[in-house]
Amino acid sequence: MAIVGVVLAGVATAVVPMTASNAAEACVAAYGSSTVYTGGQRASYSAHNWTAKWWTQGETPSTGGSGVWTDNGACGGGGDPTTPPGGCSYPNWVAGTWYPAGSIVKYSNGGYYRAKNENPGYDPIISTWYWEPYSCSGGGTTPPTTQPPGNSSFPVTEAQFNQMFPSRIGFYSYAGLVDAVKKYPAFTTTGSDTVKKQEAAAFLANVNHESGGLVYVEEQNQANWPLYCDTSQSYGCPAGQSAYHGRGPIQLSWNFNYKAAGDALGIDLLNNPDRVKNEASVAYQTAVWYWMTQRGPGTMTPHDAMVNSAGFGQTIRSINGSLECDGRNPAQVQSRVDAYNRFTAILGVSPGANLYC
Repeated sequence: MAIVGVVLAGVATAVVPMTASNAAEACVAAYGSSTVYTGGQRASYSAHNWTAKWWTQGETPSTGGSGVWTDNGACGGGGDPTTPPGGCSYPNWVAGTWYPAGSIVKYSNGGYYRAKNENPGYDPIISTWYWEPYSCSGGGTTPPTTQPPGNSSFPVTEAQFNQMFPSRIGFYSYAGLVDAVKKYPAFTTTGSDTVKKQEAAAFLANVNHESGGLVYVEEQNQANWPLYCDTSQSYGCPAGQSAYHGRGPIQLSWNFNYKAAGDALGIDLLNNPDRVKNEASVAYQTAVWYWMTQRGPGTMTPHDAMVNSAGFGQTIRSINGSLECDGRNPAQVQSRVDAYNRFTAILGVSPGANLYC
């Protein structure tokens, strides 16, 4: 709001003082890296207040990264001691922004990166040909950890992930996946180390098949897009007749699935389905939601199939059994099984029994 000055003949300028309505909001409690924040909870960081959009832990508030934080604007008071070491004041990295060579950005893991080559916003911890770690103090370029705190239980390393998906696009980042899996603490943490790795391999094998190796974010056949609006639902299709086509690593489809997933995750996907194609963590979250909670045409969730030794074949049945199982499309089933065998080999575990449906 502009400060208003009034000049009268023979009278000095009168200035309207700042009032509570245009003063900076007071800083809320400072952000804690070990604190769990759920959707709607707030924290202050770098003299700004922030609101979490969904469950998060160990993700420094910023407008980049997985997109979990909303910047509420500058705040005052509260003694928020978050000035970066070495005097760094570079902007947060934003996916899709063009960065000339030499640009320096702050990534969501708290580290700084310098563009070695110009690029259209590639992820600094993935596209290492384009980016290099940067030390603001001038004392070298020691890379910060690429795995956010609190995620050491996920049984697939970034190197193994990259080996599994050599052709994946930048949108499907490892950081986005690791952020998403925190939504369901039992995911890949139940049972023995072998079972945990088998579940991770099974999930990623189905993701590999559904997304073409983490290449496709949206369903390719656009002729099908108008078919996923179930008008019998009371809430209808507020985003449009063609808005509920497949998106994300397990190709979330239909208006009722967008609503159910959004309700479970605390995200309004019914009105904003494009968040699944625009935000990596949200895309992965929808896949983990389906894996952990939905039976589909099967009799159990994919998670239950793996932790209860029903076998990989039952995960196929729960995801697309009505079209692929019981001899309907053996080539598609084989594609999933081949990926599962390859991924378990990368993780160093046996695939187990009952691979087919």
